[in-house]
Amino acid sequence: MRSFSYKYAQWRGWAVLLLVLLVFALLGGMIWRNLERFETMRAYVSYAHRIQQVTSDLQAALTDYFIHHTKRLDAAQLSRLSAEIGDLAREDYHVAPATPTQLAELSAMVSDLANEGATTEQQEARLLQALNITGAMMDAETLERERLLEDIGKETRTEVELAFVVVAVLLLFVGLFINRRILSPLHDLKELLLRLAREDFTPIGTQAIDPLLLPVFHSYNEMVCHLAELEEAKRHYAESLEAEVRSATRALLEQQASLARTERLAAVGELAAGIAHELRNPLAGIQMSIANLRNELADPEQTERASLVMEELKRMGRLLNELLDQSKHTPAPVCEFNLSTMVGELVSLVRYQVPPGVRLDFEGPERLICRLPECRLRQSLLNLVLNSAEVLRNGEGHILIEVQAEDERVVLSVTDDGPGFGREMLESGIRPFATGRPGGTGLGLAMVQRFARDLGGQLSLANIRPHGARVKLLLPYRCG
Repeated sequence: MRSFSYKYAQWRGWAVLLLVLLVFALLGGMIWRNLERFETMRAYVSYAHRIQQVTSDLQAALTDYFIHHTKRLDAAQLSRLSAEIGDLAREDYHVAPATPTQLAELSAMVSDLANEGATTEQQEARLLQALNITGAMMDAETLERERLLEDIGKETRTEVELAFVVVAVLLLFVGLFINRRILSPLHDLKELLLRLAREDFTPIGTQAIDPLLLPVFHSYNEMVCHLAELEEAKRHYAESLEAEVRSATRALLEQQASLARTERLAAVGELAAGIAHELRNPLAGIQMSIANLRNELADPEQTERASLVMEELKRMGRLLNELLDQSKHTPAPVCEFNLSTMVGELVSLVRYQVPPGVRLDFEGPERLICRLPECRLRQSLLNLVLNSAEVLRNGEGHILIEVQAEDERVVLSVTDDGPGFGREMLESGIRPFATGRPGGTGLGLAMVQRFARDLGGQLSLANIRPHGARVKLLLPYRCG
């Protein structure tokens, strides 16, 4: 069946191609014929110009004859005219039948004019007679050319009308062919697509289908059969999905039980935060008492011990404050401020909290307006700078703070030339209470990371060569 449809379509294609070739052959023949007519008319016009030139030369000879006192004709000029007239007589580009005879008669007259035995009266008569012959010949040629041009124009109009009729018939035939073989099948295809939209996957009969369209409708039947199979597979998949949902529901109930346990752990965390809050006040009193006691001691050894106790009390205070900050989940207020100005002020204040051997530098634009929680951003950046200062060996080194805007985000980076991060921290990431620094709590970077995630940003750690670390804080321009 497919081979028959292909041969049927091929036969129609060859028929249409043959018809188009015939039309082009007809138009090409008309164009070629008009070109030949044009060349013929050009030859006729050139021939008439040569006759006109002979007439002009005869008139010039007559004028010279009457101007000169000798009343003699130029023999060389007459000889040249005789040769030109002879060439015209031998060529077959005339349109008037009498032109060859007139040219022969004219040639004989010009030859007689060159005869020195002729009298002056005979030369004048023959010269005037030659002018009359050329004039009559020009008039006859002109009339015949006009008649010929009129005939050519009529034939050209007839051919153009015939070409228009042929093209119109061809267009009509093509229109009927397109309507029957393209538009009508497209309408049928539209109806079939509407059936698919109604999820009607019933195959159609192909007994009354045009052989040229049989492959299309066979493909449609194969497609609807495949769609019916897919619909059945979808139904089975929906049934299996329901079973999976029931299984997921059971897993969710188990997770709810686990969530209850997590809530109890959260309650324990809140209790720890409360205890930390209650411990801060007596811890502050103890710290003040130790400070007063250290001032009253005279023994240097006792004074040093009191100082060690003071440092431990301060560390415990910081740990309690960070523990309370971790327990807070209320969003910080946002405001619009110049980030570059805030970082510059922070650098000026931090210079008094880091060892004198640590060099602090800031690079960034002079003006970068952002809408962010300023207090929490300041505290986060302060944590990063102090962390870098604490890891520098012997209290000497360089810390660079950079601020820049890129892709609707602001990037703050703190780079130092210390030992860098440990491999475990770079691989496992930031975790609360996990630190690679002796005496650290592991909460500073965790607080900064939570701050970045709350705003939809991120915190990244990296080591630089030959040694050092870089912490990047990426935040959106506007939050809240």
